[in-house]
Amino acid sequence: MIQAPRGTFDVLPEEAARREVLESEARRILEAAGFARIETPAFEYTELFARGVGEATDIVQKEMYSFQDGAGRSLTLRPEGTAPVCRAYIEHGMHKLAQPVKLWYLSSFFRAEAPQRGRYRQFWQLGAETIGSAEPEADAELIVLLADVFAALGVRGTRLRLTSLGTPETRADYREELKAYLRAHEQRLAPEVRQRIELNPLRAFDASDPGTRAVMADAPKLLDRLDRDDAEHLERVCALLEEAGLRYELDPTLVRGLDYYTRTLFEFTSDALGAQSGVAGGGRYDRLIEQLEGPPTPAVGWAAGVERMSLAAGELPTPPRLLDLYVAVAKPAAAAHAFQLSHEARRAGLRTQQELGGRSLKGQLKQADRLRARFVAILGEDGQASLKEMDSGEQRELATTEVIPTILRTSRPT
Repeated sequence: MIQAPRGTFDVLPEEAARREVLESEARRILEAAGFARIETPAFEYTELFARGVGEATDIVQKEMYSFQDGAGRSLTLRPEGTAPVCRAYIEHGMHKLAQPVKLWYLSSFFRAEAPQRGRYRQFWQLGAETIGSAEPEADAELIVLLADVFAALGVRGTRLRLTSLGTPETRADYREELKAYLRAHEQRLAPEVRQRIELNPLRAFDASDPGTRAVMADAPKLLDRLDRDDAEHLERVCALLEEAGLRYELDPTLVRGLDYYTRTLFEFTSDALGAQSGVAGGGRYDRLIEQLEGPPTPAVGWAAGVERMSLAAGELPTPPRLLDLYVAVAKPAAAAHAFQLSHEARRAGLRTQQELGGRSLKGQLKQADRLRARFVAILGEDGQASLKEMDSGEQRELATTEVIPTILRTSRPT
């Protein structure tokens, strides 16, 4: 038996219904705040992620699915959504629009990392980006909207961690200070941390190794090195979150595996997910569009894992899929009449299915009941039909041409 590749999965009908609820709630909340949907291609030129995400990141070095096309150009299945959205912003001249441009997406992404609960090699993310605003209100608005999405979906046990990465210049000075500190304690660090001291020293804060964690407890913190403007920006974001009644924890050890972040950085975790508790994260990326050869443009955004939100939300209530009409046949010779009636009923706006399983009449009625059909039309060969209302059990004989008007005169349940 051929199975799906490890780290991928099939979205079966029950899960698809849950995702429709998630998408509907996300659309309702985000579009009410002025966000419009965008979708970018599943693959981009590899250079976009090398320049945007960062050459030294684990994503670019280890986790991207890259390949060459027929012309020898390197393409990559998108591992994240922000760089492609920024590429689209530049390519389509969105900087000429009234700013900020507010966009959201719900897309699949790909990373060659070890699969685990809620983390797959092909996964889905809900994302939102506010491009063209440097105001702390833009940061706070996005964080609050994400919290609203969680609340609407019933995502349990969420906690918000927040910090600031300052400007790239501040971070460059801090990186040198941190590298010197790590080199001074190199023998106590895990081998993988030692290997990336020069490339990505901030990721040492992410290490789970006890020795490394002990070293990092006394490491210098970037939050203590912010300049006045960056510190005031963070203070304003915090004040706005407090005004919105959203609790947060300032965490100077918070880092993320993307190089483009500046200033505000945040992550939501969920206690319902266990050890791998991250459910969403994001931050400000004021230099990314310029790095991609666009005009200097401040921006902020986030992405939330759909599979992780679904796990943390438990059972999402899905609306029943009601059927207006099930077209049954008393004898096989009536199948052509059933096909025509089903076609006409759908054109009239009725949700309709016809018998296709070769069941007995008794089996057809059971199937209609399973599908929660309001009416069953049992067709004969003579142009006559028996129309049964399933709730009341009332049944009447009428011409097949009268089936649709009769149902339309009966109001649908709200």
